[in-house]
Amino acid sequence: MAPSSPTVASWELSLRLRQRREQVGMDVKTITDRLVFSRNYWSAVENDRKILSEDKLTLLLEILEFDDDEQRELLDLRESAKRRGWWARYSALFSEDLLRLYGLEHGAQGIRTYESLLIPGLLQTEDYARSLIASDLANIRQVEVDQRVEVRMRRQERLTGDDPLHLTAVVSQAALLQQTGGPSVLRRQLLHLISMIESCPDSIQVRVIPFTVTAGGVLGASTFHLIDFASPRLPALAWQETVTAQGIIDNETQVRDLSMTHAQALTQGLNRQDSLDLIRRCAKEIE
Repeated sequence: MAPSSPTVASWELSLRLRQRREQVGMDVKTITDRLVFSRNYWSAVENDRKILSEDKLTLLLEILEFDDDEQRELLDLRESAKRRGWWARYSALFSEDLLRLYGLEHGAQGIRTYESLLIPGLLQTEDYARSLIASDLANIRQVEVDQRVEVRMRRQERLTGDDPLHLTAVVSQAALLQQTGGPSVLRRQLLHLISMIESCPDSIQVRVIPFTVTAGGVLGASTFHLIDFASPRLPALAWQETVTAQGIIDNETQVRDLSMTHAQALTQGLNRQDSLDLIRRCAKEIE
């Protein structure tokens, strides 16, 4: 079972409240009148920007006619949502969207990701990550670079342990050749990638799309991640980033389209052994 995440708990709580209100056909005005707060405040609750106090939530659960078991579940979710995840310590460094991504990732069962020119962050070495972060943020202090690298390494802890995150990464062959940080950094990165694939065969899959692939919806695509959860109550979410924009995607149609694109990319990638062999060859050929 994935570790508890206040981000996931808060999201599940707001999602279930909204679904229940719609299910029983209750209008927002009825709720705001009974709980004595504004429509804007309720909108923030339903959109996972506010967490109700315990007494307000208890009253709401009665208004929405949840049974006793679900009331306990939702009150427990509220308690979990009020805790602070390790990522909260870095709120001065990252946007709300990025902090939300880290929280969702921490409580996820699986991540499906695509990268065209880089090794995915969850599989990066410290030197590789540092070279990326330092070049992207050339005007920031060294201590901030160190903290950002620290966060990236902390996120990787979910790849190991009793219930590791399941990672399915599709990368272009170009990511194995782009000399991020220089030849020695890239070589160590590829050796680390090989080690992770071999040591976690049940939870880490890496598929390389070779240069010989001539067409496909993913070619030229920007970085994206699909985040999957163990609970059947929680739909998959997506994260997409370009040079100028990044953010969580919860639109069902867009998430479905990205899922289909990732599935297609898997069919274009080499199988596990051939991907490993290609990564090994690339590592050996670095001068």
